[in-house]
Amino acid sequence: MNIIDSKIDGGKAFDWGRVSSDYAKYRDIYPTVFYEKIVDRSLCIKGQDVLDIGTGTGVIPRNMYKYGATWTATDISENQIEKAKELSTGMEISYFVSSTENIKLQADSFDVITACQCFWYFNHSITSPLLASLLKKGGRLLILYMAWLPLEDRIAGESEKLILKYNPLWTGANETRHPISIPNEVLNNFEIVFHDEYDLQVPFTRDSWHGRMNACRGVGASLSEEEIKSWENEHLALLNKIAPEKFNVLHYAAMTELKVRE
Repeated sequence: MNIIDSKIDGGKAFDWGRVSSDYAKYRDIYPTVFYEKIVDRSLCIKGQDVLDIGTGTGVIPRNMYKYGATWTATDISENQIEKAKELSTGMEISYFVSSTENIKLQADSFDVITACQCFWYFNHSITSPLLASLLKKGGRLLILYMAWLPLEDRIAGESEKLILKYNPLWTGANETRHPISIPNEVLNNFEIVFHDEYDLQVPFTRDSWHGRMNACRGVGASLSEEEIKSWENEHLALLNKIAPEKFNVLHYAAMTELKVRE
């Protein structure tokens, strides 16, 4: 399903369903500490019912399943949900195709709602009161994010420059460390109780970094087939020139925990 938002990439359409296979293979890269910091907040653990919105290929529920929570997950893309189900064989995770704005689940059902790498895609005037209604008393909304730091990491920076060559209006470039920005529409229903930002060194090979870049919104989800082919040829040549076979890319991660306003 094409998504078009004038605030994102100059309104250029993108469709995560186009990159579901690469998304599943190359974007399940969060280090263990990313999940441990969630558990340290006593979230997404045994005895809790958790809803993951914008789940993509189910990265969050699949990786946190071992901590014992009961998971439900939604995504607007049917392709993403099908891949998530395929990767969740043997796990009791309930997946549904739905935009977050149109979730049809019982009120007061969840102890935690998680949103990883997706929160800015929502219509917050609709989703904020809806998510508040889905949480049990004392429940938490947890916003998660991780991004490479192109101004400090050469490989990330050069890869970004190449994306911008093909997709100059891509708004995912030039990321720096900062707390997750919470829109005012969300703060009408929620208040922030905790936030954290920390650096990570994420390991890659040339192949896995190339796949990660190809599975981003600025490339595989939005460029034409001809543009993707040209970008891939240039990017592989670039990596052969500037990157060893194995390397780390500097990232930062951020989390913001919110509770419903009383």
